[in-house]
Amino acid sequence: MTQNPAQGSDPDASGSRRLMLLLAMAMFVLVVDTSLMNVSISAVVVDLDTTASGVQSAIALEALVSAAFILINSKVGDLIGRKRAYVLGLLGYAVGALAMTLAQSLTAIIIFWAIIGGLGASLLLPAMQSLIHGNFVGAAQKQAYALVGASAAVAAAIGPLIGGFVTTYLSWRVGFALEVVIIVVVLSQIRLVRDVAYTGSRKIDVVGAVLSVIGMGGVVLGILVWQEGGELVGLLMAVGAVALVLLARWLIRRKRAGRVTLLDPDLFRHPNFTAGVSGQLLQQVTLGGAMIALPLYFQMTLEYNALQSGLSLAPLSLSMFAAAVLAGKKAGDRRPAAIIRAGFFLTSLGVLAIIPFVPRADNGWYFVVPLAVTGCGLGLLVSQLNNYTLAPIAEERVSEAAGVNSAAGSFGLSFGLALAGGLMLAALSFSFTRLVENSPVIPAAQQQQIAQALEHDAEIMSNTQLDQQITGQPPAVEAEVLAINDEARNRSLQIALLVPLLAGLLGLANSFRMLRLPDQRPSSSLEGLDLG
Repeated sequence: MTQNPAQGSDPDASGSRRLMLLLAMAMFVLVVDTSLMNVSISAVVVDLDTTASGVQSAIALEALVSAAFILINSKVGDLIGRKRAYVLGLLGYAVGALAMTLAQSLTAIIIFWAIIGGLGASLLLPAMQSLIHGNFVGAAQKQAYALVGASAAVAAAIGPLIGGFVTTYLSWRVGFALEVVIIVVVLSQIRLVRDVAYTGSRKIDVVGAVLSVIGMGGVVLGILVWQEGGELVGLLMAVGAVALVLLARWLIRRKRAGRVTLLDPDLFRHPNFTAGVSGQLLQQVTLGGAMIALPLYFQMTLEYNALQSGLSLAPLSLSMFAAAVLAGKKAGDRRPAAIIRAGFFLTSLGVLAIIPFVPRADNGWYFVVPLAVTGCGLGLLVSQLNNYTLAPIAEERVSEAAGVNSAAGSFGLSFGLALAGGLMLAALSFSFTRLVENSPVIPAAQQQQIAQALEHDAEIMSNTQLDQQITGQPPAVEAEVLAINDEARNRSLQIALLVPLLAGLLGLANSFRMLRLPDQRPSSSLEGLDLG
């Protein structure tokens, strides 16, 4: 029998608490998934006989697919039914997680985890938001949003620790198998979910959807192709940039003609919304850049296993969680823009403090304080950016604005991952080549051979991995190559960290613009409206 809204809104009604828990479980899987990949990079590289850059590209591609399709898939969910979109999103994520438990090549990870899983996420997030809004009202709705939001925060905080433990003592594949089990449990109780009817226009802005996918996809894919040494990099990025410009013009023209648009360009007439979306994007660029460079540093330079890497990242994730919770409760009368400014300042300060330690540290303890400072800054941003961005938006348009906000965040994450990874490999190749050519120890004939090999196959690798590839060389040459690898790798990681540093500084500059704008009172409760 179909559950009516009143039953679904009563927190004591049969099944409603269970439904809240199941929605929270789905969100937990969604957030913890990337953490598993970040701390398992070296294990995946070894098991699949692939490269760290290839795995990093897959992580960036998953975030990109989610960003590029979240706006159009929000409309798809409206047309096919939010419950059906929710189920399809979970199934897409399950396919990706199952592929990770069975994959024998990077190609399988890219197709099933990055692309199909990313499409699943882009269906799941907007559908989940609509289902929470339609299955609960009043206090129960706030409780559901709070529980789902809390599960996302907890997953972000403990994800590196869970992933590190499972990968070290069992296998990285086990973590993804557990994701499949959780999704099966959630789907087994799908009868508890009441579908939410869509009453708006059923027309689709196909041109706008295509331009948004090409725009975001072209920019990030261009960086990924550059990182892998492919051709047509400039063309891809130019196509992406042109598509984004055309998208803006297309939306404005259709809006003036009174036709359906992928998103309402009038949203960007609110300066608070525009500044907030910019802050969201820059925050995620910062997070993406840090979360690819730091795990690689711990696993490839310090040669930490997954658990040690997860523990080393714990000061960042745990302080981020703690700061977000405390700031949300203790903000008081402080201006959101002032808290956002403090967040970007602490984030930039923390990343800046990490950079000089990269070539000097011999263990993760050197990074505890800088990572905690960075995490506190990110936590302050998490606590304020969503409400600041959506506050000036009328209640009937908050859901659409939240979708734009989520898309901007996902795009920023994929851009940060791709750009930091691309700069890392470019700097590695350049530094290694120059250091080899200037080495007085390596014979001239071998200098050219080693430099050419790196130029065609630049890769972040540990000294242990490199040592296995240069066996048979004279001891002095082996020692010199390893020393060069140390210097070139550390230099490239420092350059990669400039991406989150620059994004943090741009966010800080943007926060001063926020301070000049008047504060806006939210038009409705905004809890949970930016679940991604």
